Amino acid sequence: MPLPSLSAESDKEERGRVLVVAGGAAVPGAATLTGPAALRVGAGKLQLAATGQCAIALGMAVPEARIISTPMTPAGEIAGSDYLLAAAGRSDAVILGPGMMEGPGLGDLVERLVSAADSATLVIDAAAMSVLRPEAAAVKAAAGRLVLTPHAGEMATLLDCSKAQVLEDLAGAARILSARLNAVVVIKTGETYVVSPDGRAWRHAHGAPGLGTSGSGDVLAGVIGGLAARGAPPAVAAVWGVWLHARAGARLSSSVGKLGFLARELLGQLPGALEDVGDASVD
Repeated sequence: MPLPSLSAESDKEERGRVLVVAGGAAVPGAATLTGPAALRVGAGKLQLAATGQCAIALGMAVPEARIISTPMTPAGEIAGSDYLLAAAGRSDAVILGPGMMEGPGLGDLVERLVSAADSATLVIDAAAMSVLRPEAAAVKAAAGRLVLTPHAGEMATLLDCSKAQVLEDLAGAARILSARLNAVVVIKTGETYVVSPDGRAWRHAHGAPGLGTSGSGDVLAGVIGGLAARGAPPAVAAVWGVWLHARAGARLSSSVGKLGFLARELLGQLPGALEDVGDASVD
């Protein structure tokens, strides 16, 4: 399962375009974790959606990104616009949900974005997962291009069961959701499973304890989206994303401590984690 190979002369167009729709009034900084993570694993272009209230601050915090300014819901969350939908249609990977809150209009926004991103890999996280309807035309059309990243609590909600039931059979829970949505599912615990709709499954049992911290999942979503933008198929992007995320945590465990490092500190470790692979990504 090699990472997409890039020539040393490859430019940002070749390495793909990522759109991140993340954050809102409650967690405005989520996009500053997810977006840079995609760039840190080699994606070429980054676009960040932001409400008018957050756009300038986000642009200053992530100067590498193009800011897609959007309307705002009454609760301060990102709302849809023709400009945002057009950006989704031009993207190679779209990441939806990190730091977003459930509320009126979220389901409509997610379905419209999934429909607009008609050729992109879609990495869906947090509240955006809760509004996915298997019977929706947009979700059916995206079959094979979806990657979902629930933790055990979110998985329990998605499957309408208890968290204890999920923890008893992580792979089994992931298989049910994978079949239901025809999606690659990454279930995030200390022992992480990746399940593909074609029946393949992978287990990662060497995570760093410090990865269980606020914002860590936002970084993982960005890593998976960045690899997908570079051309990795969904399952490949998910498997390598889990490994690189864990490797970044292991590097921080050695240099900072097993607990107490911050999610934003993972970003600087990702290029080194790629090098630890022997960087199969650049010839």
